[in-house]
Amino acid sequence: MDVQETSDMNLMEKVVSLCKRRGFVFQSSEIYGGFNGFWDYGPYGSMLKKAVEQLWWNEMVETRNNVVGLDSTIICHPRTWKASGHVDRFGDIMCDCKKCKTRFRVDQMEDPTTCSNCGSKDLTPPREFNLMMKTYVGPVFDEEHIAYLRAESCQPIFLDFNLIRIATRQQLPFGIAQVGKAFRNEITPRMFTFRSREFTQMEMEFFCEDEGSLDWFEYWKEQRWKYYTEKLGFTEDEIQWAPHDKLAHYAKAAVDIEFKFPFGWGELEGIHHRGTWDLQQHQEFSGQNMEYLDPVTGKRFLPTVVETSVGCDRTILAILCHAYAEDKAPTQKEGMEDDIRIVLRFPPRIAPIQVGVLPLSKKLNDKAAEVQKKIQQFYRTELDVTGNIGKRYRRQDEIGTPFCVTVDFDTENDGAVTIRDRDTMAQERVAIDQLKQYLDNKIYGW
Repeated sequence: MDVQETSDMNLMEKVVSLCKRRGFVFQSSEIYGGFNGFWDYGPYGSMLKKAVEQLWWNEMVETRNNVVGLDSTIICHPRTWKASGHVDRFGDIMCDCKKCKTRFRVDQMEDPTTCSNCGSKDLTPPREFNLMMKTYVGPVFDEEHIAYLRAESCQPIFLDFNLIRIATRQQLPFGIAQVGKAFRNEITPRMFTFRSREFTQMEMEFFCEDEGSLDWFEYWKEQRWKYYTEKLGFTEDEIQWAPHDKLAHYAKAAVDIEFKFPFGWGELEGIHHRGTWDLQQHQEFSGQNMEYLDPVTGKRFLPTVVETSVGCDRTILAILCHAYAEDKAPTQKEGMEDDIRIVLRFPPRIAPIQVGVLPLSKKLNDKAAEVQKKIQQFYRTELDVTGNIGKRYRRQDEIGTPFCVTVDFDTENDGAVTIRDRDTMAQERVAIDQLKQYLDNKIYGW
């Protein structure tokens, strides 16, 4: 089969359609007309998301001795966000069209004096709109009980820095990582899951001395680039570096890794040199000493922080766009359309279903269930028994299953199954007692 080319925006439409059809991503509260900026991950989407989170966690925490984990609350003490600057400065400059009632971010308007929707020049004066999501803690809904859903997952890491350092006996340099929800009251959520109001971040704050901190910045740049190219399989045509033109007053360096989405280049991850800003602010606002005592030199100082911050939902969208393919086989009969096979070429390690188990006939369902039971503790599996074998192969292709194990009428006699490779379409006969060894090699390279 040949790969069929598709236009960029046509690809985006196809990815969105497949996500709904095959249970990857649904619009939140769809039966009520949907809730803009919020998305639900369906059965296959939730497995994909957990696999991506686990891959990142393994890469950043489990395979390193100098990075530990945290799982903090989504609501912190309100002074957290005062110290971080979010309450006072975390917002966009907005204006509204008085004619069509459309709201715009001024920095994204081609002409800030003209409505790009209807062409009217009757716009409201620009005003700041804070992106923090408010809530209330306690029985009274008044100013004294206002709290905020966290706008980023890194701030609790700074709050717990000393507690974690003492509990884990870590010495600088070391990092603290977290995967968790964050919330921003985006005015114009758009591009499917790319810009949402509720999203998952995967962040790591690396604490070190200021001397040598730029070396650590370069180290984490290299590590994160390798993650996308070696672990996720993105090509260097699909990702690029995007250095920040302007730096925050406390930063020495900042760069983003961008992916070429169907709608254009978009940020996946930021690697930032944050200096001592965060710990210094929380030390000032809390009155607690956040300094580190070097056990060798006896020197006290506020650690410098190098951050890696990944948008999990954006990563998943990038994976879906990268994985989507259409294979075309020309028909043998005149006047008939070409046969199109839709396939998601996920890396086997993160595929929602790693192994599909398919009986050739309903008479073999029990035997197929036995085979699945042998391997389901090691891999994400699915027993697929509905429809003819060809339709089941196509369904597994659409959800990105890299390997299909077919139980046929010879299985009882030779104790073997046929394994079909999603990408090459090649089929190989493998003994059931060798199945785990075979799949370990194919999925994990063991």
